[in-house]
Amino acid sequence: MAQVPKVKLNNGVEVPIVGTGAYAPPERHPAVPSWIGTALQAGFRHVDTAHGYGTEKHVGEAVRASGIPRKEIFVTTKLPWDHHDRVKESFEESLNNLGLEYIDLYLMHWPQFIKYIDGKPVIKDGVWQTRDDVAFNESWAEMEKLLETGKVRAIGVSNFSVKTLEQLLKTAKVVPAVNQVELHPYLAQNDLKKYCDEKGIALTAYTPSGYSEVRNDPTIVEIAKKYNVTPNQVTLAWHISRNTIIVPKSENAERQKENITLVSLDKEDIAKIDALDRNQRICNKADETGTVYGWTYEQFGW
Repeated sequence: MAQVPKVKLNNGVEVPIVGTGAYAPPERHPAVPSWIGTALQAGFRHVDTAHGYGTEKHVGEAVRASGIPRKEIFVTTKLPWDHHDRVKESFEESLNNLGLEYIDLYLMHWPQFIKYIDGKPVIKDGVWQTRDDVAFNESWAEMEKLLETGKVRAIGVSNFSVKTLEQLLKTAKVVPAVNQVELHPYLAQNDLKKYCDEKGIALTAYTPSGYSEVRNDPTIVEIAKKYNVTPNQVTLAWHISRNTIIVPKSENAERQKENITLVSLDKEDIAKIDALDRNQRICNKADETGTVYGWTYEQFGW
């Protein structure tokens, strides 16, 4: 079974540097316990889910069924973008969904507060509508209170930039332990990484492979041949070389083993991958309205 190194967060909590993502479309939810189970069998000890994914219950089921002691599995979930005004209640919902005594890491999923009516986002002229009655600084203050309950070991954010982190830190009493963002060789986020390193905020990469767009890059393919590994393993190895936490997701047992089989890259190959950065978003990029879930790049600080 693979041995995965850990990253120590700014409060001393340790998190496995490789986790498995737990997103699935609704029609695939019944299968989640099975493939999370195979990931745990392969050696994963870090599972990344979210209230908004609708998979918390299934993740909790897989964790309980695994036979692995709870303290050995790191579980991350997230405050959804429409719950900024009900942090405590939403956290308890997630805890109940998971069926666990505590959550290891609780993230604010997005900085913007999305307007919902009858359980659905409000979209006008193709633009997601946001609310401004609760700022993310206020939501964060409520998240800080969760630490006092002993039901969460660390708190952090997701999809934050240098701009939004600086705004958050003006009022924060607790520096986020983690910032989870889209990050891959085409979107290296070097300025954000430097800032987070300086502030003691660990970076977690979602979409760490950059999908097929990055995996098919000639440079990545060439390096993969050199090490006799897959292009996917090359991109993941690049993240590890930067001490970035990654949460790749696969429902396939063999690809799960691939995701957790770590290789070390030579410095010159890391430099070649560094040179691929083009500030290109692949997973969450602006649509034809120029927005991403209701915010412009300027609002995000992207």
